[in-house]
Amino acid sequence: LSVYTTTRSNIGAESNIDLVLNVEDFDIESKFERTVNVSVPKKTRNNGTLYAYIFLHHAGILPWRDGKQVHIVSPLTTYMVPKPEEINLLTGESTTQQIEAEKQTNALDEPVSHWRSRLTLNVMVEDFVFDGSSLPADVHRYMKMVQLGKTVHYLPILFIDQLSNRVKDLMVINRSTTELPLTVSYDKISLGKLRFWIHMQDAVYSLQQFGFSEKDADEVKGIFVDTNLYFLALTFFVAAFHLLFDFLAFKNDISFWKKKRSMIGMSTKAVLWRCFSTVVIFLFLLDEQTSLLVLIPAGIGAVIELWKVKKALKMTIKWQGLRPKIQFGTYNDSEKKTEEYDTQAMKYLSYLLYPLCIGGAGYSLLNVKYKSWYSWLINSFVNGVYAFGFLFMLPQLFVNYKMKSVAHLPWKAFTYKAFNTFIDDIFAFIITMPTSHRLACFRDDVVFLVYLYQRWLYPVDKSRVNEYGESYEEKPKKKS
Repeated sequence: LSVYTTTRSNIGAESNIDLVLNVEDFDIESKFERTVNVSVPKKTRNNGTLYAYIFLHHAGILPWRDGKQVHIVSPLTTYMVPKPEEINLLTGESTTQQIEAEKQTNALDEPVSHWRSRLTLNVMVEDFVFDGSSLPADVHRYMKMVQLGKTVHYLPILFIDQLSNRVKDLMVINRSTTELPLTVSYDKISLGKLRFWIHMQDAVYSLQQFGFSEKDADEVKGIFVDTNLYFLALTFFVAAFHLLFDFLAFKNDISFWKKKRSMIGMSTKAVLWRCFSTVVIFLFLLDEQTSLLVLIPAGIGAVIELWKVKKALKMTIKWQGLRPKIQFGTYNDSEKKTEEYDTQAMKYLSYLLYPLCIGGAGYSLLNVKYKSWYSWLINSFVNGVYAFGFLFMLPQLFVNYKMKSVAHLPWKAFTYKAFNTFIDDIFAFIITMPTSHRLACFRDDVVFLVYLYQRWLYPVDKSRVNEYGESYEEKPKKKS
């Protein structure tokens, strides 16, 4: 096994190439991992590309002189927009050096060359037999053969695992860098796994062709590479249910609020808080460039919450020419009673909540580095939402306690959201997301359990209004 590096995409001789790894007694059954230092040419340091040529050939013969050699090519560099530098907003201090590469390009949004620090190789070791007229295209693509005289020799199937090339392993290549580490790892691979891996690599490539960024594609890679195959199969099964429950929760939530005519028993401040927190979380995930798998449902949820606020405040918008005029509806006596409980609960919470949020924002400004003031503001808001957001669910619990009823709550939507909350607990360990967002998944479990306890504690009273502002006893009774 020989690994060479060159700035050319194809080589015909031994000129302008460097040997970085040579394994004389290469055993395809034996797994190994080695780290070597690779010399970085000037062309690569000036935002160029560097390729790795991997050869399997007879020992003692140069690869390009061996008639039975098999080789494969892989770029060791890729182009990405560098991650923005984080600084202390008060002192301007910076600990990162990757801004140097950005300055060289004179544009913060211009892609620069990044180093792939891992190279994962596989050789297919399993014996197999296929009908020559129906050889699968995935295997055929990697099969190579030579004819010496009348004999056809099938060469080893050499494969590079591109799914192992993760964004987290990338390093910006600076002009001053002359050597970079490269970890070469090898393991044998079965026919089944080889074919599965080929299809997964094709799927990730298709995502990028459809406009997904390398970071989004990297999230999909992480699901396959960092997860056990059996657990991965479970994840696909659970993900299908997650999408179903997401759809049903959105559908029932919209249906509930569409029919709702009264805010009796509903905490208006909890609705306002949910809207604010959902929008802030969406902006935070957008700022953190989180996976679209997390971002898209958060965006849909934010739009629905904005619409619910309009319904809760009984807002109507009338247009006077090009100028909109907003009008608010009036509350009846029962709704005003609910509002009193709501205000009372928020009054107690404010004594605890505001000092904690302001203190946390001040601490992070002094000790944590951010990309910009906007980033600090969004992070401060979102930390408040994640750390203390569950407190804003408490006013609804307080209203339920005072009214001794839960008949006014959208239990269908709650149930679907609860299922998704437990599914989110599984996804929290699989999909890359900010730690605070991960913790918030588990926080929601606790609140929902309290809601369940209240549902058991306060059985349905038919004299009370339900979630649509109706009472069963208001219907005319039939004559005996």
